[in-house]
Amino acid sequence: LVSVLSSGIIVYRLPWTWKCSKFLIKLIHAGLNTIAMIFAIVALVAVFDYHNAMNIPNMYSLHSWIGLAAVIFYSLQVFLGFAIFLLPFAPVTVRAAFRPIHIYSGLTIFATVIATSLMGITQKLIFSLKNPAYSASPAEATFVNCLGVLLLTFGILILWMVSKPQWKRPPEVNAKVLQPFGATPEGRKGESTLTDGSNGVKSDLKVNSEAARKQNLKLDEAGQRSTM
Repeated sequence: LVSVLSSGIIVYRLPWTWKCSKFLIKLIHAGLNTIAMIFAIVALVAVFDYHNAMNIPNMYSLHSWIGLAAVIFYSLQVFLGFAIFLLPFAPVTVRAAFRPIHIYSGLTIFATVIATSLMGITQKLIFSLKNPAYSASPAEATFVNCLGVLLLTFGILILWMVSKPQWKRPPEVNAKVLQPFGATPEGRKGESTLTDGSNGVKSDLKVNSEAARKQNLKLDEAGQRSTM
């Protein structure tokens, strides 16, 4: 779940995706988040079924509270993302207003998922390790604690990648995608080039006409001398 969710977050930040159209990246982003949401819902149902089968109380720990809240808000995030950004019904003003909320809530949910995973790891170790106990630091505890540290490091790296301005999708790529068919984002440059070219032609014609006028004056002067 964490790997799929992180892939959906950084798909806009990968340099080799900048050459792709923004709509294609949106589809990949939406697809990865949909897969992660399905995984989360299936895992949540499996946990409740297991607790009911083993006569374990449901929703008694902080891990379960935050985990359920993360799944609910993440599902809402995915549905709103589809409705506002992917379907062509929402006005541009609504998309612009909801975009920072969408980004901030997505990063907050990702951080919440990391925290929930760490709490779940600790809770499982406390309840599972009896002889030797978790406090005795057996090999299983050390191994799982190392996995928790790696998970935390992974989450920090993802958030760091998202916060780097250098890794942001270049605006000129977006501008190129939004251009009408047959237009180029360098239209102004092309226009200036054409203007410079026409000015150059005009200047060349002016020089040629000036040279022709001087040549005619020389011929007239030569004719006058010959007549005299």
